[in-house]
Amino acid sequence: MSDIDEIISDLERASEALNDTAMSLITEAIRSGEKERPALEKKVSQARRAVDKALYILRAV
Repeated sequence: MSDIDEIISDLERASEALNDTAMSLITEAIRSGEKERPALEKKVSQARRAVDKALYILRAV
């Protein structure tokens, strides 16, 4: 496995973990009766999108 392939694999795992965390935050907010997305979930989702962008760029290499 090349260095780039290894980085891609790491980023894929990070993206999945960030997505799982965001979903957990949303689920908890719904359970507690919140009406808006939690601020932390917004930041986690933003980080996931940044990781996904990096994946897109690296896959094109």
